[in-house]
Parts: sequence; structure tokens; C-alpha cells
Amino acid sequence: MSIAHRTTHTYRRRLLAVVALAGTAAGCASVSPQQEAEMGVNYAQQINAQLPIVRDPEANAYMNRLGDSLAVLVDDQGRNWRFTIVDDPDINAFAVPGGYIYVNKGLILRAQTLSQLAGVVGHEIAHVTQRHSVKQMEKGQKIGIGATVACILQPSFCQNGGGDLLNLGATAIMAKFSRGDENEADQYGVKYVLRAGLDPRGLPEMFEIMLAERDSKGGSSAGFLASHPVEEDRIAATRREIAALPAGSLRNVTRDTPGFQAFKARLRSLPQTPKPAGAR
Repeated sequence: MSIAHRTTHTYRRRLLAVVALAGTAAGCASVSPQQEAEMGVNYAQQINAQLPIVRDPEANAYMNRLGDSLAVLVDDQGRNWRFTIVDDPDINAFAVPGGYIYVNKGLILRAQTLSQLAGVVGHEIAHVTQRHSVKQMEKGQKIGIGATVACILQPSFCQNGGGDLLNLGATAIMAKFSRGDENEADQYGVKYVLRAGLDPRGLPEMFEIMLAERDSKGGSSAGFLASHPVEEDRIAATRREIAALPAGSLRNVTRDTPGFQAFKARLRSLPQTPKPAGAR
């Protein structure tokens, strides 16, 4: 994310407040759905106050229709899903507890088809429905989610040692899920996309686009690949998951629509979104 590395004392206090919130929730033996929802509201407020969020009603309506078409079929907890576009050119997407999904404009514009974007959104939805972040808390990783939010908002905290945050011991879990969690999110993401009538082959296709972008930049991982490592074996595993679907599953799936291409054109036409007042 393109957030300035200069951090004021006030901003540090704000980030540490997020960490403290995560620690409080994780002190319980388990995180209830209500606690998860409350955490999501707090994290979303912190993120929205720091990132350049696209406010265009037409673009947001499309993004939320797509997200809802995937989430409503699989969510058994009635989460209040929100799908938000971040005006950032990097290929990235992330989720926080409670059903808040953020997708960078750069990822949307790199997606060539609706199914490719849907694959990534389905993957992020799966992180929420499978409660991967919440389970980290329940295992005693008390500040994992707060540290993740801090890294999203202030990458230099992760890159430069993290100051106050690293003193709390967050290094190992900042902004990363386990390989098992990533594989599970891929598997469920494939199923979610298919249930919505879309082509699940878009997910491994999008992974390949990300790898090509990484290789074109000398092999450095940023954005989605920094927090969701993708290699050829993971792409192959996702393709095997799709190949194992029941016969005929892919017969009538939708790969792309004119509406998706119009959505991309709309995003390209929008002026750059300024950072929120007070963002660092």
C-alpha cells in the first residue's frame, strides 16, 4: 500500500489501539460471531480512515453485487458483508473478520475476465467464512489481527522491525495466513465461485497474472503475493481441485460479461481518490 513511512505519535497510538482490541478479543477461549462482527466494524473504521477508498456509487454497486452473489450462498452466520474498492495500483486484496473485503483497483484492472476477479473475491470470502483470522486469535496469537491491520496501513512497521508493535511479538504472523489456510481458501473459493454460476478456472488464471507481474519486476513479491504466497504448485493444486469437480460442473458457467468490462472502464475513467484527511 502507498502509505507514507513517516509515523506520528498520534498515529502510533491509533495503531496500538487496534492491537489492544485484538488482544482483548483473543483473551477469550473462543471468539463469538458477535465479537467477530464487532471486531470487523472497528478494523474497517481504522482501514477506511487511512486508505483511499473509491466512493463512486456505480462502481461500488457493481463490486457489492458481485461480492454478495458469492457470499450469500455460503455464509451461515448472516454477516454484514461489505466489498470495498481501494484506489491503489498494486495487485492486492485482503479480508478482515466480520465480512469486510477490500480489493485494490489495480487488481480489478489486471483481471481480464469477471471469473478472474470473482476467483480472488471468493478466496477472500473463504478466509472469512472459515474464520482463519479468528482461529489465529483462538490459538493464542493475541495480536495477530491488530498487527495485520497495522501492516496493511503502515508497511514500514513490518519492514523496519515494527517498533512498538514488534515489542508485542507480532512478527511471525503479520499479514500472512498459513499455507494450509491459503489452500483451504483456494478450495472453498473454487466452490463459492461455481455456486454463483461463474467459472472457477478464473482463480488459477489470476494467480498466473500475479506471477507474471512479479517476474516482470525481478521476482519481488508485493501486494497480494506478499501476504498470499503463490507458486506453480499452488496453481497446479487449484487446477486439480477444479478438474475433480463432478462431470458437467463447468458446462454452463459464466466466464465474462459486458457488465464487468463496463465496470473496469468506469474505474479507469474515475479521477484518482485522495488519501483521507489525517492519513499517514
